[in-house]
Amino acid sequence: MTMTMKVSLEQIATAAKEISMPADKLLALLARLQDELAPSIEKAPAIKKQFVLLVSDPQGFLHGHDFAGWVLQIPEEESPVTACDRIHRAAYDFNASKRGRLLPVQTIGEACESVPSKFLKEQGAWVKTRTPVSVVVTDNEIPRVEKLVSGANPSKDNL
Repeated sequence: MTMTMKVSLEQIATAAKEISMPADKLLALLARLQDELAPSIEKAPAIKKQFVLLVSDPQGFLHGHDFAGWVLQIPEEESPVTACDRIHRAAYDFNASKRGRLLPVQTIGEACESVPSKFLKEQGAWVKTRTPVSVVVTDNEIPRVEKLVSGANPSKDNL
């Protein structure tokens, strides 16, 4: 049977002084313990993430209408299509918790606003905007000067 205890290096140093351990042996012991503990203290490398805009499109068409959306981050190597799935799984886990049974979430919007980060992080999703943001549809083109000036003839002087 192994027992895990949390003991700081300061506590070890204090205990060694109380039993009159020589200073050179105390320093050697602390250095060795620090070397042993260093690998277990190191953080895991940060997960590289990509941004995903999750758009609420209840009628199934985009152009000419107002939409709301949420900005999420998911792991970089994952497909953006998995974003909804991750929110669903986090919502299921939350609804199974004590607080979730009292106030269950039923929509993606409620999940983005109410589900704690702990449940989302477990599923590899990070919600960056808890409240929905407006989404504007664009044709991805910059108009030329002629289009901006209505009724004017473009000449060399105007350009």
